[in-house]
Amino acid sequence: MESTVNNIVNMNLDNFQQLVLETSKEKLLVVDFWADWCEPCKTLMPILEKLAKENEQHLVLVKVDCDAEQQIAMQFGVRSLPTVILVKDGQPVDGFAGVKQESEIRAMLEQHLPSPADELLSEAQQLLAAGEAEQAFTLAKHAHDLDKERADIKFVMIEAYLDLGQFEPAKTLLSTIGMVDQDATYQSLKGRIELAEQAADTPEIQALQQALQAQPDSLDVKVQLAVQLQQAGRAEEALALLLEVLQKDLNFGEAKKFMLDTINALPKGDPLASQYRRKVYSLLY
Repeated sequence: MESTVNNIVNMNLDNFQQLVLETSKEKLLVVDFWADWCEPCKTLMPILEKLAKENEQHLVLVKVDCDAEQQIAMQFGVRSLPTVILVKDGQPVDGFAGVKQESEIRAMLEQHLPSPADELLSEAQQLLAAGEAEQAFTLAKHAHDLDKERADIKFVMIEAYLDLGQFEPAKTLLSTIGMVDQDATYQSLKGRIELAEQAADTPEIQALQQALQAQPDSLDVKVQLAVQLQQAGRAEEALALLLEVLQKDLNFGEAKKFMLDTINALPKGDPLASQYRRKVYSLLY
């Protein structure tokens, strides 16, 4: 029962330690205990091989011929054949004895294999660490679309927002984190947002806000304030003001250009961008 597929190997005493202690830290081991005289083993093995080929990146099918490797079978406490044991980080994490349907085995493996959201999150974290905040945000947003409740995905999105100077949407997203997930990462991000808020309330913005209170219909003051807000990372407030201006006068100064520049500066996948892009297009057409 030899195999040429890269992630299907035969276990013996020579490679036992390497597989269990080292390989299992990187990938899930599906350890199949079989013997040549065992007919049910011959039914089960093609199913396991098929699933191994489908999950080559994350899984290694490890075959143990119990006639030749009785010591390994004893070490795992195998009492009947076929027996399948899942090993992760050097420890058994799941398993079954006898033959199971492909759908049952697939469902069991899914509990221990990375999900598409996990893979996107991992890539996003690497990009964030490398200073590629915009790409990191886009991948994290894809992961968030797959699993909207996960705090670890939201944390990466929030950090990317902050790295891009967009503290408002970061604050909004942080407010959706439940009490159970308000850990050290949450507290750190909360602190960063508070500092960003203080820095973003500049004297220029305060002066223009006072001017707008005195002249609430001034399109020029609204545009000036919007530009300052955008530069301070307060894109949502800036877009709301610029939309007010365009609704009054579509060709006022450079309001339309500032609006499109502000939208285009948002990270790819930011819902704010598509929301305001639709509003601008509805005014244009």
